[in-house]
Amino acid sequence: MNTLYKKALAIFLGSLLLSVGINLFLLPDRVLDGGVIGLGLIANYLWDVKVGLTIICISAPIFTLAWFKFRSYFYNSLHGLLVSSLFIDLFRDINSFHLQLDPVISSIIGGGLVGSGIGYMLRHQTSTGGTDLLAQMISTLFKINVGIVILFIDMIVIFVGGYLFTAQTHLLSLLTIISVALATMLFTSSRILTYS
Repeated sequence: MNTLYKKALAIFLGSLLLSVGINLFLLPDRVLDGGVIGLGLIANYLWDVKVGLTIICISAPIFTLAWFKFRSYFYNSLHGLLVSSLFIDLFRDINSFHLQLDPVISSIIGGGLVGSGIGYMLRHQTSTGGTDLLAQMISTLFKINVGIVILFIDMIVIFVGGYLFTAQTHLLSLLTIISVALATMLFTSSRILTYS
């Protein structure tokens, strides 16, 4: 299978996992993720704006930095950003099929799906952009696992979001980002992510 086909498949499957995790498990319980996705969820909860569109807008400065400093990352992430944001907004109505699970279980499953989508894309040298792209750049500069960098950035967003919502949302969101980080690390720890 050629590299372009593998990358396209990774973008499609990763975006699908991400979208299902957000729309079916996180949005119905008003749980946050970290990073740009978390900022998109915060905007949705506060002002009812589309999550995917918000992600694109917030990601613009990070993509600008990538254009000047990490050009290959820019090209490898642009499609992932656009497709994942489109899928998030396109499938937002699946939250009406939300399973009546305990919010703790929902947060863990949602985080696992989001992390699997992100990790699968990172493993195939693409990403959703946003803080994933920022984490890739930091990971490359400092030789730190990208999952750990994502966890750190996610914690910052969760703590900021924790002031805006309930203590339960804050705790569920912490579970979510831990699940995201673990799933991402499972996909990315067995090989170093390098771009040509």
